[in-house]
Amino acid sequence: MRKFKEFKRIRTILIVVAIIIAFISLFVSQSLVNDLSREEHSKMELFAEAYRSLDDADENTDLSLVLAVISGNKTIPVIVVDEKNEIRSYLNIEIRKADTLAYLNSYVERMRQLGNSIKIFYDEQDESVYNEVCFDESLLLNRLTIYPYIQLGVVMLFVLIAIFALLSFKKTEQNRVWVGLSKETAHQLGTPISSLMAWTELLKDKYDDELIAEMEKDVNRLEMVAERFSKVGSMPEPVQSDMVGVLENVIGYVEHRSPATVNFVRDFPNPPVNAKVNASLFGWVIENICKNAVDAMNGSGTLTIKLMEDKNYVTIDVTDTGKGIPKSSWKSVFDPGYTTKERGWGLGLSLAKRIVTEYHKGKIYVSHSELNKGTTFHIEIPK
Repeated sequence: MRKFKEFKRIRTILIVVAIIIAFISLFVSQSLVNDLSREEHSKMELFAEAYRSLDDADENTDLSLVLAVISGNKTIPVIVVDEKNEIRSYLNIEIRKADTLAYLNSYVERMRQLGNSIKIFYDEQDESVYNEVCFDESLLLNRLTIYPYIQLGVVMLFVLIAIFALLSFKKTEQNRVWVGLSKETAHQLGTPISSLMAWTELLKDKYDDELIAEMEKDVNRLEMVAERFSKVGSMPEPVQSDMVGVLENVIGYVEHRSPATVNFVRDFPNPPVNAKVNASLFGWVIENICKNAVDAMNGSGTLTIKLMEDKNYVTIDVTDTGKGIPKSSWKSVFDPGYTTKERGWGLGLSLAKRIVTEYHKGKIYVSHSELNKGTTFHIEIPK
């Protein structure tokens, strides 16, 4: 649980850092865009003045500086129109349509809408005669405008890759812990179980007692538990199984060891229901959910196990009348380390989900829960 919280903290830090970088990048880039836009507007004012000087010039005027200003514009698209809206000249515009005049006129209207135009009046007393210099943002300015969004996308992609890598690392680490713990548990149980089986056989030869039969059942149960642990980490082969029989074996075991005040209700269809499962591991899933349900009811209530099938899936609903699960924790209950008990590692439902999803290619989730009313776990297994 501590490592899970640490992972969430790292993920939050990464997201916060990405947001800070994005805001700083947008702020700096927008400042550069504004500065460059003002500089280009100043250049266009100088260009307009040079253009007016060119029109006013006579044969004795030195036009070298004027021509240098006009020809020095290599990046900013410019269209000069007169008072009749007729095109006089244009610079740095690539014509992509057959109708050049129509394209330039539409471009002029777009520039005016953006407020990028400067009027040149030749007579202060008569404002009816003028030229209008219309200009657009340069290619550099356009690229600089979209650059922060590209940078933002790169930062977000980096964060997503980092989070994915952390998730993969976390899952790999969990798998190692689960497999190592399971294999070691199976190994440690093997020797005392073999010894108990031998002692049971010796006792059966000397005593004919019902207690010996019950001891044998418990020894067989321990052997099955060891078998379950030994299969975690491998890929056990599912076989076609009678789901009613699988469920009945597990429910009977849990019911026999639960308080008499817990009422077990079986809702099974009459025709046989078959699905490909590993009976030992799948029984572990049902047993785990049923035991948790009994604990949630504090030893008193109704536990209903409903088996259904359709064309492609066998579904199982396990419903209790216990204390319920807050909606915010419906997904968290399957996280390693999550537990509401004073004792326990919080691995039961996590292992149950692994068995259902990875070994049986199915689904398991909390389909409904109300506080102080009960919870329903839903399981789907492909037929």
